Amino acid sequence: MNARRVRDIEYQLLSGSERKTTDIVIERNGEVVVRPPKNCSPEKVDAVVESKRMWIYRNLAEWRDLNATAVVREWVNGETFLYLGRSHRLSLMANQDSALKLKDGRFCLNRNLIDEGGTDAAKHAFEQYYIVKGLQRIKNRVEYYTPKVGVRPTSIKVKEMGYRWASCGKNNSLSFHWKCMMAPPKIIDYIIVHELCHIHKQNHSDAFWNEVDKVMPDYRERKEWLKLNGANLDL
Repeated sequence: MNARRVRDIEYQLLSGSERKTTDIVIERNGEVVVRPPKNCSPEKVDAVVESKRMWIYRNLAEWRDLNATAVVREWVNGETFLYLGRSHRLSLMANQDSALKLKDGRFCLNRNLIDEGGTDAAKHAFEQYYIVKGLQRIKNRVEYYTPKVGVRPTSIKVKEMGYRWASCGKNNSLSFHWKCMMAPPKIIDYIIVHELCHIHKQNHSDAFWNEVDKVMPDYRERKEWLKLNGANLDL
């Protein structure tokens, strides 16, 4: 990615794709990312960004409003943590045989982790839990949606992805953020269908959204939920 600036708008310029139009996205961290068609000069991309200035301003303002209410969680007994869209209270357990388990509706965390490794160790335990559970669930749901979308990914991973919910690689490999496992099941399904449809279309054109609509007619509702609530899907 190359950093560029048009007046007061800073953006990251990605390498060109097979798409016919320039795709502008506000990432979850508020970064403006632009993917142009192949052989589109940086100067032409600047001109497109300039023409979309008001759209970018509106969406950045909306992003700031949504993220102003992001939840900050504490690592104490009774704090709530999300799993598949439901809140579960935290219980710090002495001498637990595993780092973290979900038992009787509560997240049971080995107290020694915090005593010895602090909050970083506790966060790591949650991340690993979401990764393991996420890989199981997402693989099953990908298998369910694969014949409906008419594509098959080459691989599936669940990992830390910064400010992206998921991605579809050039070789049709799919990656999902472990934070997806905090969302309700129907939202996870939306993210899965979204990425599977990128195997058809590596852009966000009307043709791409038509593919999503064929499989998930209520995708707009799910997409809006993620937009409004995504900032709270965090540790």
